[in-house]
Amino acid sequence: MFSIQIANNNHIHFAQTICDEMEASAKVRGTGIAKRSAEYIVEKIQEGKAVIALTENKEWAGFCYIETWQNEEYVANSGLIVSPEFRQSGLARMIKSKIFELSRTKYPNSKIFGLTTGLAVMRINSELGYQPVTYSELTTDEKFWKGCQSCVNFEILQSKNYKNCLCTAMLYDSNIKEQKNAKEENSISV
Repeated sequence: MFSIQIANNNHIHFAQTICDEMEASAKVRGTGIAKRSAEYIVEKIQEGKAVIALTENKEWAGFCYIETWQNEEYVANSGLIVSPEFRQSGLARMIKSKIFELSRTKYPNSKIFGLTTGLAVMRINSELGYQPVTYSELTTDEKFWKGCQSCVNFEILQSKNYKNCLCTAMLYDSNIKEQKNAKEENSISV
């Protein structure tokens, strides 16, 4: 059983463990992941922009955080990581659901996006209402794209002028979702 909660100062001591696991996981998968420092993870925790999963014994089990771009027009749920011993347990889905809920609460008018090479994350994002999109639908904030510099695929992204890479871009836009729901309701009531 896991406790999934908004991370707070009591969880800061897990920051280095989280960073180490993010890096180790990227190496094992052979895929790109933007590296983050323990200080950066601590900052996200202190800002109330992170979700942590703990076991009943208060052992770290998983993590994810929020980043905002372009004056909060865009929100990214980033750094999803699950401790290897708890993978295949559905924990990633629970963490993504919690960070998505936190994002929608803190930034109700923002577009939520993510980049991933993982099929499991693509499925989870789809369940939450994300749609695959081209990179042109994402933030144009240069700081975001600088975060990709530590990725093993950065040269590919650069060579494609930041318009394509090996990651799949996915976007949740509440405005589009609301318009679609309104159309469906109108077609039912006609």
